[in-house]
Amino acid sequence: MKTKFIFITGGVLSSLGKGLAAASIAAVLECRGLRVTNQKLDPYINVDPGTMSPFQHGEVFVTDDGAETDLDLGHYERFTGTRMGKGNNLTTGQVYFSVISKERRGEYLGKTVQVIPHITNEIKEYIRKTADGFDVAIVEIGGTVGDIESLPFLEAIRQFRNEAGRENAIFIHLTWVPFIRTAGEVKTKPTQHSVKALREIGIQPDILLCRTENFLSDEIKAKIALFCNVEMTSVFTAKDVACIYEVPLIFHREGVDQKIVDLLNIWTGQPHLEAWEDVVDKFLHPACEVTIAIVGKYVNLTDSYKSLNEALCHGGIANDCRVNLRFVDSERIEKEGLGDQLDGVDGILVPGGFGNRGIEGMITAVEQARTRGIPFFGICLGMQMAVVEYARHVCGLARANSSEFDEFTPHPVIDLLPGQKTITEKGASMRLGAYPCVLAKDSFACAAYNDTEISERHRHRYEFNNEFKETLLAQGLRITGASADGRLAEIIEIGGDPWFLGCQFHPEFKSRPTAPHPLFRHFIRAALQGKMK
Repeated sequence: MKTKFIFITGGVLSSLGKGLAAASIAAVLECRGLRVTNQKLDPYINVDPGTMSPFQHGEVFVTDDGAETDLDLGHYERFTGTRMGKGNNLTTGQVYFSVISKERRGEYLGKTVQVIPHITNEIKEYIRKTADGFDVAIVEIGGTVGDIESLPFLEAIRQFRNEAGRENAIFIHLTWVPFIRTAGEVKTKPTQHSVKALREIGIQPDILLCRTENFLSDEIKAKIALFCNVEMTSVFTAKDVACIYEVPLIFHREGVDQKIVDLLNIWTGQPHLEAWEDVVDKFLHPACEVTIAIVGKYVNLTDSYKSLNEALCHGGIANDCRVNLRFVDSERIEKEGLGDQLDGVDGILVPGGFGNRGIEGMITAVEQARTRGIPFFGICLGMQMAVVEYARHVCGLARANSSEFDEFTPHPVIDLLPGQKTITEKGASMRLGAYPCVLAKDSFACAAYNDTEISERHRHRYEFNNEFKETLLAQGLRITGASADGRLAEIIEIGGDPWFLGCQFHPEFKSRPTAPHPLFRHFIRAALQGKMK
């Protein structure tokens, strides 16, 4: 079957949920038996979000092939069975870098290199390459219609539609229909203006997804259809939901997937959505609940830990349990003390991060988990801080630290590898992407995975320093996961009860609601068991 294309744009304001809409459409089409992929086109000039602050951009999602990408790719992977890669996230920076490199190599000899056709052709070529081998490619355009930055991408997809044909490419526009409480009614004017801006650059939406609080009446849909030049049957409610995994079900109930296959002239059977119905039921009607403290430095923007938050939710679904998240600012612990911030929690998780801000607060949280018998899970930096805490308070290395935070520490239990120390370019010294790991049989990790060989995704520079391995192991720390050559520590544990585990990799990137990650499933189980004692 010839690949069909769905282009998703957003209007009125940011954070409407284009990524979730794109992921949910992919989920429903996949449930119809189609092979689906997603791509995100980001208008910022950065080559990738790897060097951007989480406060600026939210989480950086890492793929198996080591790409540092937009957090929406996390949504795509959680909602479908397709694994994303470097080709699934394209930025303005990548486009211009590629075009300028070609110009320097002389590939445009004699020509004036311009936005049209050279930049737009580059974008179209990226879209085609990523779609190869799939039945449907869903392409999300970042930003909001009207932004100057996204114009080259919008022009590219306008051209793409004309080249592909109307039965092979459609436009879906996500917009906002606010409910004005003082007036007691919904307002369609923002949607009208958003579609008007889109049509002014030559794009007529085929489908409108209207983000709103409640289902829209036929009267409101008819009004939107009239002023936006679409059929009434092409106006759908994108209703607010308590559980994001309900969105595919809402879209199917509204008939979005049927409209898409009709417009693209695709024959499929009805979707099998039983797995999504089961996920939503367990999320909305759990048998029990636990409270997990996330002690980190980016807690004021929860999108910084998007995949982590969702993976904890998945762990709850696997245990028929609601997971209440308590975000604790590790920098605040440093300034004000711990106080009662960890009182009543059933588990403590210390996530990843970069830079020395809030580090001592994280170490305090690790110590509280270890000494008070609270299940602990450390991820990346969290694992490293668990090693530092153990070295200081159990092994007696009072000034133990990571050389990332104290280059003069006499006990750098976390350090750069020798070959990394001369590298200055950001990202060049990072261990990125999927790496194999071998597990010890008698361990929390092996019990969770039910296997001794795994593969997980990394994003870090610093490693466990093997010079201190014997000292730490002699005092009871266990290394239960290591690289295939045994050189790099991947998982540390403290044996016995309760569950205490730190991993150098990011397991949250591979968790899905329909297939919760083993470590999150067992961490939540341990928290639940501890609560029931």
